[in-house]
Amino acid sequence: MTRFTIASFNVKNLIGPDKEYYEFQSYTPEEYAWKEDWMADQLVTMDADIVGFQEIFEEEALRAVLREADARAEMLNEAVIPDRTKSYRRKVIFRKLRVDPYTGAELAFAANSADDGVAGKRRPGLAILSRFGFAGTPEVIQDLATPIEIPFQALRGLEGDTDAGFYRIRRLSRPILKARIPVGDRTITVFNCHLKSKLGEYLTPEGADYAPEEDLTNYDPVGRALGSLRAALRRMAEAWVLRAEIVREIEAGHPVMVLGDFNDGENAVSTEIITGEAPFRNYAWMLRHDAKDRNDRYSEEEHRQISEDVQRLRLRSAEKLFVRKSLRDMVYTTAFGGVYESIDQIFLSRHFDPDHEGRIGEMTYYSVFNDHITDGSHPEAPYNKLASDHGQIMAHITLGK
Repeated sequence: MTRFTIASFNVKNLIGPDKEYYEFQSYTPEEYAWKEDWMADQLVTMDADIVGFQEIFEEEALRAVLREADARAEMLNEAVIPDRTKSYRRKVIFRKLRVDPYTGAELAFAANSADDGVAGKRRPGLAILSRFGFAGTPEVIQDLATPIEIPFQALRGLEGDTDAGFYRIRRLSRPILKARIPVGDRTITVFNCHLKSKLGEYLTPEGADYAPEEDLTNYDPVGRALGSLRAALRRMAEAWVLRAEIVREIEAGHPVMVLGDFNDGENAVSTEIITGEAPFRNYAWMLRHDAKDRNDRYSEEEHRQISEDVQRLRLRSAEKLFVRKSLRDMVYTTAFGGVYESIDQIFLSRHFDPDHEGRIGEMTYYSVFNDHITDGSHPEAPYNKLASDHGQIMAHITLGK
């Protein structure tokens, strides 16, 4: 059996000191040192074999964090792992205190193609760290070779309504990083993503300094609602691009893991686009797509075939598998506006479903590192901009039945 861990870590705006990433936002050297220190500690605590990072503005800043984590891991190992001069050298328990450094690991970084380096207008990328290395070169998905046009259906009965319009997407707001990772005698396809946030998209008129909806002293509820609509459309379109890549990998016979910041809960439409629709309990109850009368329904054989087609390509939530195992009823990974929810996820293909006869392994545990999360909404929990406003999540996987 092969055991490994895979984690998702939204670091919240990692960039070197004295560099303005968003307007008027930067780190002093002291603040950057604190952030690097905190991130290194989190990585040593997690000790994950595969990590998907989000909100990485500079690859070098991440590599500096990894070097610091390695130094701390080596110091920890020297302190707790007994050598031959210590009387307790035969006690197996101390071996479990060992932390593996990332000195031999490989890092794949995907810069945001919309980031032109202009101070105050930077755009974050993401990365995957793997102790197992990569099989082939990781792939970055962001700028689409052919723009995707998503047409809308015309409304019936509306005279002359033959063109209901469409939504076009040319570029994802942030890259998707796809990597094939050899683990044991298997190769697993890992997707790391950071979908469009819920923050509204507002259009700045030509010659203006800002969009009218951004002026909260002249609050425009309808305009801001339209901004939320734009953000949701973009997020769902990005989810669909990711879904197409996931299906392609599963149909090719590759086990798949998808992780990252989805900026939506597990039951949101955008997330369900990624994971695939939930199967209907009994398709034999449904009218056929080509029904000729009220009794023309799918057969029992077709029900089994449809159910298999849906389940084969559907992803499983590591969080929900954990809830089922542990009998816990809540997991949260982020706080915004005083609301705690879970928008960071790890999804697994059916290859890791404990109920699937053809599984190649399963998740044995799920860790959530969220004790640091505050967003400034609660005065009793002071906001710290240097830690992340996201918790880290990690799935423990065992390959082999």
